[in-house]
Formats: sequence, structure tokens, C-alpha cells
Amino acid sequence: MPAILDAPSARAGREGGGSDFTPLARRVRESGLLERRPGYYGRAIGLNLAATAALWAAVAFAGGSWWVVLLAVPLAVVSTRTAFLGHDAGHRQIAGSARANRLLGLALGNLLLGMGHGWWSDKHNRHHANPNHVGKDPDVGEGVLAWTREQAVRQRGPLRWVARHQAALFFPLLTLEGFNLKIGSAFFLRERGRRERLVEGGLLVLHAVGYLGLVFALLSPGKAVVLVLLHQALFGVHLGSVFAPNHKGMAMPEPGARWGHLRRQVLTSRNVRGGAVTDWLMGGLNYQIEHHLFPSVPRCNLRRVQPMVREHCARLGLPFAETGLVESYRLALGHMREVGEPLRG
Repeated sequence: MPAILDAPSARAGREGGGSDFTPLARRVRESGLLERRPGYYGRAIGLNLAATAALWAAVAFAGGSWWVVLLAVPLAVVSTRTAFLGHDAGHRQIAGSARANRLLGLALGNLLLGMGHGWWSDKHNRHHANPNHVGKDPDVGEGVLAWTREQAVRQRGPLRWVARHQAALFFPLLTLEGFNLKIGSAFFLRERGRRERLVEGGLLVLHAVGYLGLVFALLSPGKAVVLVLLHQALFGVHLGSVFAPNHKGMAMPEPGARWGHLRRQVLTSRNVRGGAVTDWLMGGLNYQIEHHLFPSVPRCNLRRVQPMVREHCARLGLPFAETGLVESYRLALGHMREVGEPLRG
């Protein structure tokens, strides 16, 4: 299985513009911020597992009342924390070895979420290599939503109507993302090797049996169905809302463009301002520029990397995009609305 891009500096040094990145990479490396933070991640994983167990205990306690379905809200929040930890394992931020990070990714993704670690790593790897590059980044590929006007005018049937109204439909469509992640994980395994299908597929099945078995054992069928639907819908909205403002509406390289690592990552990414609450809600991905430049940096170190990156970009005259959370959504949705404009004429 491919590993998430880990140390781009060596590759960047061979690219055009790589020399612009090398001094920054050296400074960050010498600062010690690339070092793993096992204590931080040990606490984060432990607290997340404890919160998950406590919430399911609360479901059992409140199972006689329809108020129990409101627990779908904190369940979705905790599931998103699990996804963030799986993301960090994929980037090898947690443990010192690739094998340990893979095992963590399988446990956090496949077993706890029903989201394939291999599928996510493959998709996210390609995104990090060429963010916002049509034809290379799967996050701006052809699909339900259109990310360029060329994609929008090619849509047909119901998808054409969706492209016309996609800015208004974006958040409602995110309610399906939790299910989409599980379906995509399962389909990905069809073309993988036998061992990978057995390991990852077995864990996905174990998750489905355990999750559905638990909820239907604790609740009546009606409450169980509502809780599952709400949990997965809110999980999709929360996770999708974190990833949405990071690149949408930012530069999209033209076909054949050969940008160096620094420009490729900085010009296509947007940071979101905020304090500790924003950092927690977005799993550190509000430091999107720093994360893309140094994907193996533990998320708790990203805020300390930011001043170095900002100063380096200012020295080079390179734009450093950073907005508030609401403004980031306005820009992302504005881009989606502009893409669909030709279909509304």
C-alpha cells in the first residue's frame, strides 16, 4: 500500500523552484518540529476511545427514550476525531515506523469507522502530490460536483441540475459523505491483492457487524435506524466541512504546469484563522498550508511552523492565504457558484 507523502523536501529540491523551499525545510527540520509527539497522540487516542465508550454507554442508558437519537451529535463529533487521528497515522505523524502507523490506520479507519485506510491513503496521496490539479488530484476530479466550468458543462441529466445549484446543495450533499466513504472503501478493495482484501475487507466487515449489532442490541429498530442515519449524516457534514475550505476557490494549475513544491502547495491552499477551538474542531487542518508543505509534522506542531512559513513566503513575495472560517466557506461556495454559472444562463 502506498504511504502518504512524508518528506517532500528531497523531491522538491530536484524540481523547478525547489531551491525556494530548501531553506524553509532546513529551518523547520532544525527546529525539531518534525519530531514525533507520542505523548500527545497517546493522550488524544486514549481520550477519544474513552469518549466513544462513554457515549455508547449513554446510548444504552437512554435507550428507552427517543431523546437518545440526540446522542448522534456527539457521536459524530467523536467519529470525526477518530478520522483525524487516522489521517495523521496515514501521514506517519504518530509512530516512528511505517508498520506501526499502518496498524493504527487500520484500527482507527477500518475497524472503528468502517473507512478503508488503504483507499484513503491512495486517494489522499494523489491529492497531496498535486493539489487542485485537474486530472491528477482526485478531489477535483469528475463526479457529482463540478470544480471547473469545463466539468460543469459536461454534466448530463440530474448531475447537470446539481452542477447548476451545487453551491446551495453542497452542505445537504455532505450528509451522504459518511456513507460514500464506506462505499468507496469497499469498492477500492475489488482490485487489490488477496491479502489486502482479507485484512482490510475483514476489518470493514467486523466494523459493520459490530456497529450495527451494538446499536440494534441497545435500541429498538426504529430508534436504531434513526440514530445510525443521523450519526452518519452528521459525521459526513462535520468531516466534509473541515476539508471544504482548504483548497476550493484557490489556484488550479493549468494542464502541463510544473510548479515547484513550495508554490504548488502554498498557492493551492488556504489557512483558516482561529484559536484552540478552531484547531480542535478542524483537527489542525486549518493550518492547511503548513500541513501540505510538511505532511509528517504532528498536528500539534503546525501552529509553531506557521510563523516560519509566513515569514518565508513574505520574503519571497509569495501570497499566503488565510481567512476566518465563515469567509473561507464564502469563498469556497462562491467558487462553486461561479463554476455552475454557465448552466444558469
